[in-house]
Amino acid sequence: MQPAVRPLGDQIREWRRRRRLSQMDLALDAEISTRHLSFIETGRTRPSREMVLRLADQLELPLRERNALLLAAGFAPLYAERALDDPALAAARRAIDLVLKGHEPWPALAIDRHWHLVAANAAVAPLLAGCAAHLLEGPVNVLRLSLHPDGLAPRIRNLAEWRAHLLDRLRRQAMTTGDETLDALVAELAAYPFPDGAGHAEDFGGVAIPLRLATPLGELSFISTTTVFGTPLDVTLDELAIEAFYPADAITAERLRALG
Repeated sequence: MQPAVRPLGDQIREWRRRRRLSQMDLALDAEISTRHLSFIETGRTRPSREMVLRLADQLELPLRERNALLLAAGFAPLYAERALDDPALAAARRAIDLVLKGHEPWPALAIDRHWHLVAANAAVAPLLAGCAAHLLEGPVNVLRLSLHPDGLAPRIRNLAEWRAHLLDRLRRQAMTTGDETLDALVAELAAYPFPDGAGHAEDFGGVAIPLRLATPLGELSFISTTTVFGTPLDVTLDELAIEAFYPADAITAERLRALG
């Protein structure tokens, strides 16, 4: 059975409120009257395809949600959703692999919208030594792997700080996307136990939260960046991100180069 399609007006109203916009705010941004927007939200008028896309653009919706609005309005989805191994995405997959490989000897990985591991370079696997097998079975959720007591958590020297950083980031993502799966993941991760008084890392002026990880090589310290595709036309690529880790100190860089 196909899932029921939520009315277009209900979806627009929810996204508008999620973005903390009044009807007047959104109407001004979309260059339409407040009355017209009100009629769309209450189902009294059926907007054109162009109007649906204009509202989606002003609401900064992910491509998946833009497709949902179009379906609710009676139009075909605009953006394809293909698996990353689809031949049509072969060029994108090569680009991802090149970025991951080019980042070595520093670790980097690609994740989907629910933080499942899509790909990783050779520098990631040595850091996961000692993690429980059940956390490494696909699909691997990298946040669960990081904060689970059977995962990396016991080896993260600044666990309280790193945990707070990840949970804050995940909560903001869940709020922005309205994804119930992310809401459930927040609740799961927040319930994991962690020791009081877990250490803190050096200050990077609020620009980055370092990850301090105990490994067989000794303690390694990383800062990370997130890369996304700038103008994707596919839902899968729109929801893909590359997490790249960089050595936060000279000792970490030296140890990773020796490992590589």
